[in-house]
Amino acid sequence: MNNQIWLDLVKEEVIEPEIRICDSHHHFWLYPDSRYLAEEFANDLSSGHLVSESVFVECNQFYRIEGPEKLKSLGETEFVDSLAIKTGTSDCNIAAGIVGFVDLNLGSAVEEVIQLHIHKSKRFCGVRHATAWDASAEIRNAHTKPEPELLSDVIFREGLTCLSKHGLVFDAWLYHPQISELTDLARAMPDLNIVLDHVGCPLGIGPYAGKRDNVLEDWFSKMTDLATCKNVSVKLGGLTMPLVGLGWHKNDRPPSSAQIAEVNGDCLRRVIDLFGPDRCMFESNFPVDRGSCSYTVLWNAFKLISKSYSKSERQALFREAAVKTYKLQV
Repeated sequence: MNNQIWLDLVKEEVIEPEIRICDSHHHFWLYPDSRYLAEEFANDLSSGHLVSESVFVECNQFYRIEGPEKLKSLGETEFVDSLAIKTGTSDCNIAAGIVGFVDLNLGSAVEEVIQLHIHKSKRFCGVRHATAWDASAEIRNAHTKPEPELLSDVIFREGLTCLSKHGLVFDAWLYHPQISELTDLARAMPDLNIVLDHVGCPLGIGPYAGKRDNVLEDWFSKMTDLATCKNVSVKLGGLTMPLVGLGWHKNDRPPSSAQIAEVNGDCLRRVIDLFGPDRCMFESNFPVDRGSCSYTVLWNAFKLISKSYSKSERQALFREAAVKTYKLQV
């Protein structure tokens, strides 16, 4: 990554290296100006944190060039499965779980595609069809180019029913104004296992810039309602993304773990207390969050943020909740 020199301005020793971790959310990608594949991930894993498993989440990469449009995303599952088999070590089961993409707008016809993903990889454990959308032109909508209120669409929900049938997780990526839509979905489909990515992504750019207190108040109110849905779990992370508006990626130096813990600690602890440790899992969201801090610093921050919880609660937060939710073979 081209920001390594900047990241190296803040170096820390790993704290509590004995804590076992499942990184519940990361990507692999290859762009002309940005590469993050097994070698780069392994370099981050060598930091000293005890990461024993990881979960890959789709990012519109390595698709098949030819064939029916609905089957092109099989290429991503195939690529990551092959990469995981080649690079898996006794230290970390890389991509122990694969959350891929299928177009849920296909409705019940998505059944065929899901079966093919499952056939391609025993690691396939879930689907993310991102629905992140905002009316502001200053907010970049998800790579899936979703329509507004997609989670309420009847055909889309037919596709989600196929996930329930196969015991697959639905990873939900959306922005904080959309959390109520997810709550409605969770109540309408109680058999669907849902994981909310990036704690619902409280926005801090565009029309939300400079309104952090109001945003967090609205976000927390919606999260409180969502927490009543027992079929929903939450990924704790993503708060160092530029979308959140903290601007760390623009500073002369990256933040320390203590700085991240001070700014984001209350938000994450409030979510843990709402959902309970058994429904919360820490995530790196690398390499996206790598734009603001290093792998060492980020996981140090999570350890600082969670230090008030019991040993068993922290075991759930750092590993057990993710392993159980995604039914990882460990």
